[in-house]
Amino acid sequence: MSGPGPGGGARAAGERGPGGGAGALLIVGDVVTDVVARHRTPLAHGTDTAAEIRTLPGGAGANAACWAVSTGCADVRLLGRVGADSAGWHEAQLRSAGVRPLLVVDYEAPTATVVSLVDASAERTFLTDSGAVLRLAAADWSAALLDGVGRLHISGYLFFAATSRQVVRAALESATARGVPVSVDPASAGFIAHLGADRFLAAADGVDVLLPNADEARLLTGVPDAEKAAAELSRRFPLVVVTLGPDGALVASDGAVTARVPPEPARAVDSTGAGDAFNGAFLAALLTGADPVTAAAAGCRAGALAVALPGGRPPVP
Repeated sequence: MSGPGPGGGARAAGERGPGGGAGALLIVGDVVTDVVARHRTPLAHGTDTAAEIRTLPGGAGANAACWAVSTGCADVRLLGRVGADSAGWHEAQLRSAGVRPLLVVDYEAPTATVVSLVDASAERTFLTDSGAVLRLAAADWSAALLDGVGRLHISGYLFFAATSRQVVRAALESATARGVPVSVDPASAGFIAHLGADRFLAAADGVDVLLPNADEARLLTGVPDAEKAAAELSRRFPLVVVTLGPDGALVASDGAVTARVPPEPARAVDSTGAGDAFNGAFLAALLTGADPVTAAAAGCRAGALAVALPGGRPPVP
């Protein structure tokens, strides 16, 4: 791990990993400590509600990286910022999942923490303390991070603070200069509403693949129908894949939906990380040469696996 400062976290990225000719997947995103509370009865305001509570490693970027490895991507790298309080634990968790962590340690802010309240229907509500995540700075980026990289994926959480948006812009400019395709997961309808859809879309200018869920697609376009929203977004981004939860996914390009990918059957336990699983598997498939529809089907399979598990990551072998 690298401490904060210019180029922090970039030292190991110049090596070409085992990903071979397809190149590595580099994810720039969030590493989070998840506190997952599964409660079978409605929350009782002002008193106790029985729950099963676990502390797990999480974060949209980190989760996607782990799922990419578990679904066949041999070289996955993750750039993120974590607090010194739990940096060693998060590094060990990522390495055990097969991800190469490029973590910048923050000695002033703690690692981001999310309290995930999961109800009996497996739906989740998040309480988010962004901590060190949004302190990832332009000085933590280096174009050398793209050495040997075939695809760059950016977690949308980095769009929601001025400091981390500078990293997004620097990474996009570096990737464009090298011809590395870039994907973005918008990450949070709530945060998009606070930032403003126009500001988010402006910050995402130049992205090749947008991976919103249905709520995010609707919010970014102002179009209530998910299929029409996907088509509208594909006028701005070359490829748009909208996840529909238990209804599968939509693939859109050139202003039209080109495919509806069916869902995979699943017994939902916890929907935390299902979108991250989709993203990881989708990107891993693209790196191996799959077309977008085949890649989206791989994403749906991973999402079905994810909702059957507590937390947001695949089991570690």
